[in-house]
Amino acid sequence: MKEKLKIDIVSDVVCPWCTIGYKRLEKAIKELGVEDQVEIEWQPFELNPNMPAEGQDLHEHIAEKYGSTDEQQNESKQRMVEAGEELGFTFDYFDGMRMSNTFEAHILLEYAKYFGKQTELKMTLTKAFFTDHKDVSKRDVLKQALLDVGLDAEEGLSKLDNEDIRSEVKTKEGYWQQLGVNSVPTVVFNRKSAVTGAQPVDTFKQVLTELLQAQNAPISE
Repeated sequence: MKEKLKIDIVSDVVCPWCTIGYKRLEKAIKELGVEDQVEIEWQPFELNPNMPAEGQDLHEHIAEKYGSTDEQQNESKQRMVEAGEELGFTFDYFDGMRMSNTFEAHILLEYAKYFGKQTELKMTLTKAFFTDHKDVSKRDVLKQALLDVGLDAEEGLSKLDNEDIRSEVKTKEGYWQQLGVNSVPTVVFNRKSAVTGAQPVDTFKQVLTELLQAQNAPISE
């Protein structure tokens, strides 16, 4: 039996390029037909760990954080919308859209991992934020996301007030930052090599092909 290629994706729920990067990676995996040869695990990264509970107007937030002009923001959003369309994902930016705090979403992604539902929950939360105009810091939104992927919402939500679990997620975030991950998405292969950013499908195909061939090469005498 072939050894699976472990892929850690360090990302945030409200990161558009993380969504685009994952959808491109997913496409590369499908086109190569190697779904059974890879194992994906999502790792927590908060773009805005100090985001208040009420969030912040997205336009104001981007201008404040990156110094982007209105024109630059509009161009960037258009690029994301077009990239999303190519991959079957809808980015629906709207007036009054607010950036959310994502810490509790990351706690639930850790919970979902133990049921093999991590990727499904990740995409459900991302869609809630970018497509359905939902605030992913709100517990009713988180509850619905758990229900949508077939998880026990009551059990999942109970993790949010568990100080040990909250501390574990903070420790995980710190682990990746200590390794030098300071931008997302960062896609890590077998904890040995990594690529950053929403790479093109062909780039992911090349990386996957090389790594899988090397991993499963026959051992010479």
